[in-house]
Amino acid sequence: MPTLKEFLRSEVKPALGCTEPGAVALAVARACAELPDRGNVAAVRVTVSANIYKNGMAVGIPGAGGARGNAIAAALGAICGDASRGLEVLAGTKPEDVKKAEAWVEEKRATIYCDQDRGGVYVLASVFTPEHKAMCLIEGSHSNIVKVTADGETTFEKERPSGASSGFADDGFPTLFADVLKMADEMDGEDEDFIWEGVEMNDRIAAEGIKPAGGGSLQSSNFGLILRNDEKVGDFVPVALEIRTTASAAAEARMSGVQLPVMSSAGSGNHGITAIIPIAVLGRRAGKSRREIAKAIAVSHLATSFVKRNLGRLSPVCGCSVAAGAGAAAGMTYLMGGTYDQICSAMSLLLSNIAGMLCDGAKESCALKVGSASSEAYCAMEWALEGQHLAVPQGVFGASIEETVANVGRVSREGMKTVDRVMIDILDERHRPNAEAF
Repeated sequence: MPTLKEFLRSEVKPALGCTEPGAVALAVARACAELPDRGNVAAVRVTVSANIYKNGMAVGIPGAGGARGNAIAAALGAICGDASRGLEVLAGTKPEDVKKAEAWVEEKRATIYCDQDRGGVYVLASVFTPEHKAMCLIEGSHSNIVKVTADGETTFEKERPSGASSGFADDGFPTLFADVLKMADEMDGEDEDFIWEGVEMNDRIAAEGIKPAGGGSLQSSNFGLILRNDEKVGDFVPVALEIRTTASAAAEARMSGVQLPVMSSAGSGNHGITAIIPIAVLGRRAGKSRREIAKAIAVSHLATSFVKRNLGRLSPVCGCSVAAGAGAAAGMTYLMGGTYDQICSAMSLLLSNIAGMLCDGAKESCALKVGSASSEAYCAMEWALEGQHLAVPQGVFGASIEETVANVGRVSREGMKTVDRVMIDILDERHRPNAEAF
């Protein structure tokens, strides 16, 4: 079983922009690092799984001035990507890089191919110069480089992830939720500081999103809603509204391409927003200490991963709502002194509510789902602390939290098999109307 410290370093990481195009850019940049003539790249070809293709098709790229999609990310990975920065690979993007990347995409010098038969995280980048070719394969998780080649020779290789079907390594992570929660008790000062870095990171992007001049209609409307609420009832703003507004503002800013990193959870920045911000907002409102908030966020990350390992890294359902929403419900209930049974009740109420929320790719409207899940997680916490719970198994709700989570995972994996194919067809018709069928 991993320690809490090992878990946090593996599953909670800074990420700049959406992690799907981030993985594309990282794979391209790492392949380019093998080229002696990187400045002469002639073509970039990237094959991705259906999940990567869907999630990266229409999302804003950080620092790209509104440019969107996996192809732009691939071009930028070759032009200015720094693979040593991991999922912050495009942190150095400049306006002139974006213009160049847009030209590459227009000229089909940087192209993306979708392998509909592959799911989860899979990115195979091939980069060509007149004299050389390099390749990089990312598989399992968004920054997990498993193989690099240069002119047909392997320069780096590691064992493929044993949990390839779900995208999670077979690392001994507990299968019983009670054992998962016990891991939070291991938190030391170093872990607390690391978790708090995530709070501050996600606070910054939320503040950027809430700025009325930030440019997004969703966050502007939410911001106005808080102001109107203040006018009606003085200084009091309902906690659920503040949680919803703050989380949705962070998600929209991120999906729009704001060049600020977030602290991710279970491989996703939006998961990190949902898993962290509600607990931080509630903790400050409730007067909780820094350590109490940090420990509750550790619980949230752990619970998010517990659900996510049943859904898979990428899934037809919205993990930033379903998995991280359950994590937020667990973390807030823990923060407010809830018992183990109340924590499980809060998670089950959340999952029974929004288990089927669809993932239709990464884009600004993800903010709606993040906001809904965050506020619903708060409501689930309130109900659980009041002793409300589902009395008997019904729907996806099972006799235990393990059974409930397994049911939700089964619905996603088995019941929604064709959803991604349909969704990709819809997105292709909109974004690639003249594209050949893959």
